Amino acid sequence: MALNYIWISFFVIAFLMALFKLIFLGDTEIFKQLIEGVFDSSKSSVMDIALPLVGTMAFWLGIMRVGEKAGAINFLSRVVGPFFQRLFPEVPKNHPAAGQMMMNFSANLLGLDNAATPIGLKAIAGLQELNPLKETASNSQIMFMVLHASGLTILPISIIAQRAILGSHDPTDIFIPCIIATYVATLVGLLVVAIKQKINLADRVVISWLLGLTAFIAFIVWYFAVYLSKEQIGTVSKVSSNLMLFAIPVAFILGALRKKVNVFEAFIEGAIGGFETSVKIIPYLVAMLVGVSVFRNSGALIYVADGFKWIFGHFNMDTRFTDVIPIAILRPLSASGARGLMLDNMKVHGPDSFIGHLSSVLYGAADTTFYMVALYFGSIGVKRTRYVIPASLIADLAGVIAAILISYLFFG
Repeated sequence: MALNYIWISFFVIAFLMALFKLIFLGDTEIFKQLIEGVFDSSKSSVMDIALPLVGTMAFWLGIMRVGEKAGAINFLSRVVGPFFQRLFPEVPKNHPAAGQMMMNFSANLLGLDNAATPIGLKAIAGLQELNPLKETASNSQIMFMVLHASGLTILPISIIAQRAILGSHDPTDIFIPCIIATYVATLVGLLVVAIKQKINLADRVVISWLLGLTAFIAFIVWYFAVYLSKEQIGTVSKVSSNLMLFAIPVAFILGALRKKVNVFEAFIEGAIGGFETSVKIIPYLVAMLVGVSVFRNSGALIYVADGFKWIFGHFNMDTRFTDVIPIAILRPLSASGARGLMLDNMKVHGPDSFIGHLSSVLYGAADTTFYMVALYFGSIGVKRTRYVIPASLIADLAGVIAAILISYLFFG
């Protein structure tokens, strides 16, 4: 229901804002801009997102099917079983969904966006098999979505690459701030959902895994900061992420070959499912992207950002961060829109300015919550998402606040 009201509000707010501009500001082009945005976003949601996603989905779900036949997913389920049984008590022990979720989290961790979405859709479908109320999000699906949407990443490759393209003298210096900000967002998201679902966070296994993950993140930060030069950080990040992206299919294929599985047939079987899923999610993509388009093109986003600037301007504090608030607002709605604002800030202020740094960290600290909820739940027919959006937005807010504070600490 939350997604329903939010989507309606996009159009109502856009219409009222456009009407205000027409009547009081004499903007006779505003409704033309809205209609052009509707047509452009409708086209791009299919031609630029859905259709290219078909190939990616077909490939990675084909590879996932090979991995299932090879026993890799069941192996991961056993490895993370003790921890996931506490976070996802509805998921039976050693169920394939646990391994699928672990694969998705690992892909996100390494910044492998192209692989994360198909694997995530496979994971949410696996959880749907266990869901007794097919049109209502289960507790496990909510926990998975919030953790996935929080976007924990240790290799922000795309942001580093964009900073390098724009001429940054040190494009990798946002590496550590991005890790910290995304970790804060993920941890807050986990805590919010765990408290809501009455999960025992004091459990020895939960504490051990959380401390272990924290230690792993701290080790990565320490190793990269102490033992690698700025140039080496970029090289290691790029090589390791692409190495992992290619190593996963090879490992699955070799494992399936060892078990005498017909690898090609298994791949085709999974790829067919990927194609069907891609077609099924097109209406949800169109709905969400058109709604975001009219909201953005109406100018409502600018007024919200100006409102924040006015409020914080009354306090005796540094208000430079208000220049990037539009990114924080747009990021849960549109990745491309937020990326455009980030690039524009870096072009205007410079990639190595405070605004350029903060824009980069802020972009990496959150994810496209509304897009992901529409995409993932749309793919399995879930209509009642319960509290997944508020919980995800709380995690996003924590990431935004952390990004701002960390950016002042590192670059302010």
